[in-house]
Amino acid sequence: MELKRVVVTGIGSLTPIGNNPSDYWNGLLQGKPGADFITLFDATKFKTRFACELKNFDPLQFLDRKEARKLDRFTQTALIASDQAVHDAGISKTNVNTDRVGVIFASGIGGLITFQEEVINFAKGDGTPRFNPFFIPKMILDIAAGHISMRHGFRGPNFAVVSACASSTNALMEAFNMIRLGMADIILSGGAESVISEAGVGGFNAMKALSERNDDPASASRPYDKDRDGFVMGEAAGVLILEELEHAKARGAKIYCEVAGCGATADAHHITAPHPEGLGAKNVMNAALKDAGMVAADIDYINTHGTSTPLGDISEVKAIMDVFGEHAFKLNISSTKSMTGHCLGAAGVVEATACVMSVANDIVPPTINHFTDDPDLDPRLNFTFHKPQQRKVDAALSNTFGFGGHNACVIVKKYRA
Repeated sequence: MELKRVVVTGIGSLTPIGNNPSDYWNGLLQGKPGADFITLFDATKFKTRFACELKNFDPLQFLDRKEARKLDRFTQTALIASDQAVHDAGISKTNVNTDRVGVIFASGIGGLITFQEEVINFAKGDGTPRFNPFFIPKMILDIAAGHISMRHGFRGPNFAVVSACASSTNALMEAFNMIRLGMADIILSGGAESVISEAGVGGFNAMKALSERNDDPASASRPYDKDRDGFVMGEAAGVLILEELEHAKARGAKIYCEVAGCGATADAHHITAPHPEGLGAKNVMNAALKDAGMVAADIDYINTHGTSTPLGDISEVKAIMDVFGEHAFKLNISSTKSMTGHCLGAAGVVEATACVMSVANDIVPPTINHFTDDPDLDPRLNFTFHKPQQRKVDAALSNTFGFGGHNACVIVKKYRA
């Protein structure tokens, strides 16, 4: 069968450097660091005392107080990002068939804050089981997709995707595939994560995954820097509205770009460490290029997974060198995690959004916080250090990799009739 073309017609973003798509994009171009000392709980006894929290975020500016109390923070942010995206895309019940509008939404962990609060409250009690009746509906990670559909009346395909830090890229892939197969006209897709809590930070600290640069949080996320010492936890929610091309044209929708292809692979190597030679990353980029009907030379920009971990950054660059060969030196590469931190299950959509905006505006956002060159990285590679770079961006590729060896990749390109 002939596959349908899929375009991006709406964006919603809540990130540590901007609470809407415009502010997020401007924050990227300004090289704005999102990391600061944790305010969501008392972190003074933790090995890591900083994170990339949302700034000036008050859910009651957007949600009714009674409604907000029934939602974990990750679902609150998901709903707000969905509102932004629906408004941006100009979707209403009068110009779409809501039976053919779906929601495929992701989270890596879901309602960890709710889970922690309920268990602590029980442990402090006398053993009598007193739990909030919304405990389970607040915690389960599929609930964000359910709430988004109920809020907007969308009755198309509706489910959640989880693959750790690759989750929201996998959600975008599922949405892309369902639309090009004709199973929906529009799908709101993306992810949300908010686990900056005692359990979240303590758990990642125990794994020695987080930076411990407490003396300088703003510069702690240092992808590709010789002295990187781990990732900085972030929280975010992002939505991309994917729409079948002819449907978008028929309703006069604004088109940001076209979704070209995607890929998914497994490392089959280790629960947390990447394959040392970047085998899974290499395979997923090749799979995405093949799916898009493109060759390596067609890509202008790669938004890397680039978490600022000693092993991860090296293995991903090895994979890029293997896939792109000499063309790797003509690419722009950047890790926007240097600004947003690692938003875990929401990282994929947040970074895919950066690719969408890069293609739409012909600007590559930078990698900030670079101080010392890593001798294990080829100096001919352009990591877009310090400042954004203007260039023609016809196609951009976004990589995300998750604990468990999950790899996902999506390619977006300029829309041409």
